[in-house]
Amino acid sequence: QVQLVESGGGLVQAGGSLRLSCAASGRTFSRYAMGWFRQAPGKEREFVATMSRNGNTDYADSVKGRFTISRDNAKNTVNLQMNSLKPEDTAVYYCAANPSISYYVASRRPADFGSWGQGTQVTVSS
Repeated sequence: QVQLVESGGGLVQAGGSLRLSCAASGRTFSRYAMGWFRQAPGKEREFVATMSRNGNTDYADSVKGRFTISRDNAKNTVNLQMNSLKPEDTAVYYCAANPSISYYVASRRPADFGSWGQGTQVTVSS
């Protein structure tokens, strides 16, 4: 398994931007599909964005056009650039890794991701 550590959360006003980063341990980072999920109080963890092993991206409809996922296999990092933030984006954001067989597609299901970071709080004020 890979170990993940997120950073970059914080408090921002609506319309602002934040960039989340996730650093992964291990030498097999490129073999993992990577994802960002979030969990708001009283709600289930939900899919935000994923990137497959070859760089294909997938986004939840609620963040499409505002968030961008990226990865750097040389640095073992995955990032989430969040623009035009809304109060409903407030949640704890988690980075996750999936040892995916598929090179081209990343799952949206949290259960398919075996490694998780500790989470970072994002709060968007209105």
